[in-house]
Amino acid sequence: MTFFYSGAITNFSLLAQGRNDIYTMRIWKQAISIDVLRSGNANCAVSHLGIEFMEVGDDFIRARVPVDERTRQPYGLLHGGVSVVLAETLGSCGAAYAAPPGHRAVGLDINANHLKGVTGGWVNGITRPVHIGRTTQVWAIELRNDAGELTCVSRITMAVLQPK
Repeated sequence: MTFFYSGAITNFSLLAQGRNDIYTMRIWKQAISIDVLRSGNANCAVSHLGIEFMEVGDDFIRARVPVDERTRQPYGLLHGGVSVVLAETLGSCGAAYAAPPGHRAVGLDINANHLKGVTGGWVNGITRPVHIGRTTQVWAIELRNDAGELTCVSRITMAVLQPK
């Protein structure tokens, strides 16, 4: 059986020749689940803004944030800072659980491009790694409205700190 490589260096998708099955390598180095993410983010900005973790895949995390009185700016749109909180939450969680046990992932840089305003419903985000290295990680985040339209793209760079 022949396999083809496609994707980022840490997203090894293998397509079996003559079949439609796609196999993805699991990137997590620590136990991760929706319940683990929820409990680890209780009683902080994530829970106060109503962010909900939705899915953990072999190489991605999905979460969403409501567009309501907690998250809108004065013009009635989702506050750009809330989009960045969702993006940073997703990227930081990805980096933390893709790091070896005992290591800590801390933010170095984040950017966001706001592409389309959102006035209601939910904004859904997904993060996937661009690079997972020994001392740094880079994660890409896409945010979409309920209609599936891209509302924000973000990228976060994380430092991976060794245990003390």
